[in-house]
Amino acid sequence: MGQDTPSRSDARGSPALLALDWGTSSLRAFLLSDTGDVVNARHAQRGILHLPAPAQAGGFEQAFAEIARDWLTQWPALQVVAAGMVGSAQGWKEAPYARCPVDARALAAQGVRVRSGLGPEVLIAPGVLFDVADHSPDVMRGEEIQIAGALAARPDWAERACVVLPGTHSKWARIEDGRIQSFATYMTGELYAVLRNHSILGRLMPSDAAAESSEAEAAFAVGLHAARDSRPGDLTRQLFATRTLGLTRRLPSETLADHLSGLLIGHELVSGLAASRAMLEAGAPILLIGDSALCGRYAHALATFGAPAHAQLDNTAPRGLWEFARAAGLLD
Repeated sequence: MGQDTPSRSDARGSPALLALDWGTSSLRAFLLSDTGDVVNARHAQRGILHLPAPAQAGGFEQAFAEIARDWLTQWPALQVVAAGMVGSAQGWKEAPYARCPVDARALAAQGVRVRSGLGPEVLIAPGVLFDVADHSPDVMRGEEIQIAGALAARPDWAERACVVLPGTHSKWARIEDGRIQSFATYMTGELYAVLRNHSILGRLMPSDAAAESSEAEAAFAVGLHAARDSRPGDLTRQLFATRTLGLTRRLPSETLADHLSGLLIGHELVSGLAASRAMLEAGAPILLIGDSALCGRYAHALATFGAPAHAQLDNTAPRGLWEFARAAGLLD
């Protein structure tokens, strides 16, 4: 069972909702009050690829019982919702993608139910599909709930915003009239991991040495500036320069990973900002959602590119799951 993380809202009475943020690697469970506040939270390494048993042998039911059995014993009338990869084809039950444009109400209308094994059914949120004739199709699963949580906190953001969710597969979403109108995915985090761990670039990057913060920031900036000033087709040449900058000792070896990060994030920003130009010219704020350290790095990069972020938000999934449950009619 995951470890409890109680909040100051414990004194506000019985919880109204059990919400699950269930991804590939981890499972986060939240008890939420009738106003959407987190009463208690738990985290377990029980993502859909790390179940206690195969899915066909009840692995999802077992993982759910591990993290929530005692909560449901104490509050058997709790409604339960879930989002993330738990609704994928490899998940507990597939929740087919909802097509853009979508908001919490559209997601709720296409949610699917699965028996939990502990009494209440679980309502699983669908992912989102963006598929129009003049663009490559794109998908997200889980980020739509984080976006719903962010927009619920600030109605003015719901009118128009550019939401960036950095990560393994970074998302850039265009928000208008409270709905996700379109989005694009960048494999920045995954590409960084592959290049660092499985390519010749990583041979010069020591795994046990940390650079001085000033040196790391300088190397990151070199990568950002190279991306900002690049021409079409420059990326693969610039990637190899990560190696040659180390070979010629123009950058210390312990800073090469920061240079690679700056280069990849920079190229993501070149594309993302260009695609969002019309939105930004219309005054849409840029919102960052995700891990605080990674969002901080993106905020620094955006400022370098002359497009500062208006806000950095941590985990908005609990509020998004609460909005999803409310749109589905599960809350009084």
